[in-house]
Amino acid sequence: MPSQSTSRFIRANFTPAFFYPLKGIYYFATHRSLHPLLRSRLIPLTVLSTAILAILFLALYIPLVAFLALFHFKGSAWVNATFFILSMGNLLIALIFEALFVDYTQVDIFDAVMVGEGYEDLVKSRRAVAEDYDESDPVKRLGSREKGAIFAPFSFRQLIELMIFLPLNFIPFVGVPLFLILTGYRAGPLLNWRYFTLKGFNKQQRKAFIKTKKRKFEYMWFGTVYMVLQLVPVLSMLFLLTSAAGSALWAVRIEEEQRAEQEARNEREAMPEAYADEPV
Repeated sequence: MPSQSTSRFIRANFTPAFFYPLKGIYYFATHRSLHPLLRSRLIPLTVLSTAILAILFLALYIPLVAFLALFHFKGSAWVNATFFILSMGNLLIALIFEALFVDYTQVDIFDAVMVGEGYEDLVKSRRAVAEDYDESDPVKRLGSREKGAIFAPFSFRQLIELMIFLPLNFIPFVGVPLFLILTGYRAGPLLNWRYFTLKGFNKQQRKAFIKTKKRKFEYMWFGTVYMVLQLVPVLSMLFLLTSAAGSALWAVRIEEEQRAEQEARNEREAMPEAYADEPV
């Protein structure tokens, strides 16, 4: 059995945040009410991602492997070239497709998961939610989106950092993990942007929330796993949508923690002061 100090260390330093992008895949697959949000995007998602990756691999892969082989070990040139092409493809796909076609769908998925998990009070701050509690399909309970609704904002800073960090994939062995962690650090908070909007955070509140020691660590791992999923050929665009479900599930966990902490504070404040005898 672990000691109390070991248990406290694990609770303080371990986060399940890395698991939530994967949990979003399972949640999306097992909740059929979300599937119609995918069907209208399935063909363009598949065709676009396949075409972009095919063009990049045909045009750049062999020349890039030949270049990396000049200073890499035996098989690392092939591995690093693969990740470089996939990373570049992810960047192009995100620029062309995510900003133009997917964002509203991600908003609907995020809001539907929040409603399905019992947090419609947050969603109601931004859009109407039907009071038909017998309706098992949370998507059907959603009203129209508010004007300008976004899942994650387009970030020039993230784009510039992606381009700056992209050459890290040339470094043998450590380059790819370093690239994923650094880009994931920036991506993590952006993936929870809809939650910040539903909470009504202003810029200062959002920064304060993200920059706490605990949340910075959590968002880094959430974003890192998301970036790994974005490197999966063809399926990366599907993971854009499932990650919206994972983001909502992560927001639900954060909200549960905060509400539990608030209830505990309220209980402590409501307790009468301990009786003490007057000193003799």
